[in-house]
Amino acid sequence: MSRILIAEDDPHILRVISLWLSRQGHEIIEARNGTVALELFAVHKPDILVTDINMPGLDGIELLDMLAQTGHEPRGIVVLTNRWDHREIGEKIARRNVHVVPKPFSPSSLAALIEELAADHVGAVDAADARSS
Repeated sequence: MSRILIAEDDPHILRVISLWLSRQGHEIIEARNGTVALELFAVHKPDILVTDINMPGLDGIELLDMLAQTGHEPRGIVVLTNRWDHREIGEKIARRNVHVVPKPFSPSSLAALIEELAADHVGAVDAADARSS
């Protein structure tokens, strides 16, 4: 399964997402703001990032910008937002493999999206292994 970093300042939402994804066998790393998420990203190098847009410290867009500068972005990114300007958010981060998910969201739908991203990651790793053989 995948290593997933969840950056979410709402403890209830963070817990729900963590439970759903850990039950699917993923390794979960939790951050309550973008600044902590950036630090944890450097240490754990997750495969997938799930981040809220509105957080204290670095917001979700600033977090993605900082990760882009490091050159170590995750293979899959899910951005959660309760903002009404979904299209503008999508345009700001369109250059990345980003999926914008409006709040409120269905935990099962989010988990299904994560599974798709995890499967893409596994396929990419398998293809890289086949090339090196």
